Amino acid sequence: MSDTHHHDAIEENIETHPVKLAIVVVAGAVALIVAIIMLVQFAIGAYGGRSLKDDPVMSADAVAARIAPVAKFAVDPVASAPAAAPAAAPVAVAAVAIPAAPAKAADAGKGKALYDTVCMACHAAGVAGSPKFGDKAAWAPRIKTGAAALYESALKGKGAMPAKGGAAAADADVKAAVDYMVAAGK
Repeated sequence: MSDTHHHDAIEENIETHPVKLAIVVVAGAVALIVAIIMLVQFAIGAYGGRSLKDDPVMSADAVAARIAPVAKFAVDPVASAPAAAPAAAPVAVAAVAIPAAPAKAADAGKGKALYDTVCMACHAAGVAGSPKFGDKAAWAPRIKTGAAALYESALKGKGAMPAKGGAAAADADVKAAVDYMVAAGK
C-alpha cells in the first residue's frame, strides 16, 4: 500500500524542534515591539522631541492667521450712515444752500462704491445668472420691470443673491448701486 501522508519539512521541523519554534515566535514578537517603538520615536522626533503646545506655529495668533478668511468685507459706518438732519436754519437758506443735483451726485458716488465693494463680486462675471455690469441685453428686461421692482429685488434678495447682496448697507446706498448698474446697462 502507498503512504497517503505527505512529507512536509516544515511540519517535521516543528514536531521535532519545538524549542526552535518558540525562539522564532519570541524573536518575531520582539521585532514587532521594537518596530512599534521605533515608529513612535520617529513620529515624536519629527517635532524635535518637543510638545506641539510649545511650538510657535501653534500659537493662538498663528492659528488665527491661518484660518482667517481670505477676504473681508467692511462698510464704513460713517459713509453708509443716513445723513443727519441739518440744524434748525431758516427755510430760505436751506432751500438755496442744498440743491438737488449734488445730492444725486453723492448718491451716485455711494452707488459706485457699493458696486465696487460688494455687487461686483457677482455682477462683473455674471455669477449664478446675475446680469453682467454693462450688458444691455441682460439688463433690458429687468429695466422694463421698473425701478421699484429692481429696488425690491436688491433690497430683499432674488435667486442666489441675498438681501442687499449680503452687505450691511443703508437702503439708499443699495438703491444707488442699482441705479449705477442700470445706468451702465442702458
